[in-house]
Amino acid sequence: MANLYFITQQAMFFSIPLLIVALAAMFSERSGVINIGLEGTMVIGAFAGTMFLHLRQASGATNTQSTLLIALLVATIAGIAYSALHAFASINMLADQTISGTALNMFSAAFAIFIARSLVGVQQVSFTGQFRIQKVPLLGDIPVIGPMFFQNAYITTYIGFAILFISAFVLYKTRFGLRLRSAGEFPQATDAAGISVVKIRWAGVLISGALGGLGGLAYIVPISTEFNGSVAGYGFLAIAVLIFGQWKPKYIVLAAFFFGILKTISAAYTGIPFLYNLKIPQVIYQILPYVITIVALFLTSKKSAAPAAEGQPFDKGKR
Repeated sequence: MANLYFITQQAMFFSIPLLIVALAAMFSERSGVINIGLEGTMVIGAFAGTMFLHLRQASGATNTQSTLLIALLVATIAGIAYSALHAFASINMLADQTISGTALNMFSAAFAIFIARSLVGVQQVSFTGQFRIQKVPLLGDIPVIGPMFFQNAYITTYIGFAILFISAFVLYKTRFGLRLRSAGEFPQATDAAGISVVKIRWAGVLISGALGGLGGLAYIVPISTEFNGSVAGYGFLAIAVLIFGQWKPKYIVLAAFFFGILKTISAAYTGIPFLYNLKIPQVIYQILPYVITIVALFLTSKKSAAPAAEGQPFDKGKR
């Protein structure tokens, strides 16, 4: 049971950021805008959040759970601001959405490193804080479930699950969700119904940016005490999770945990006696998540449920 608890706890560290960012991609693509710039958005969000933690620490203050919540808010705002560049280029300027997202990815790391060196003097933005929750009162004492989900956890885990339920509700149970899906499937019909496709798509991309920035910091905090300008390709992996999850929250969460467990095995196999004793070279564990990602996408590509108008610029005058 100890190994099961360990794997589950470690899987949360990798799965929750994947879940958040995959949902971020879902909001954008459901509106009809491809957002492969989420890698860059994660970098900006992680940089803004860790810089806030670093500066607060440098001022002599102690980083606590409330500080982490503020840092997550900072990361969210930074993600919104950064994604607005993609929204303006792809929606208002009718730019190629893939090229726009690629530009965001290329710019983000260079920008983060430049600002970090200007403010801190080095590329790495370090931070400290007691962010790990040893045990949630009452819930942590529940047999089996308690040690899995309510011990040695981070608040980002519970935020991630909250975002999942809220996203599913918004997408399928609200007027905004219906309009968002309509803008991604039938933008011309949506416009004919008197609904602004431009505004809906802007909202989708900004929500995507908010969750992408949040996901960036949610990825860094549980696994490191510094940010060095990279989120290890998690933005791209989250898009794979979105595709594997068929753009639907209930499948996205399953895909996120599937890939999260694979990442857990690759990163922490030495703490799992059974896997460690197999004496398999470390590189095999490291490439396993990405190989399986390629295979999974290959097997599910024919059943793709992508929005019909995804990636197509909306021209109001075109019928």
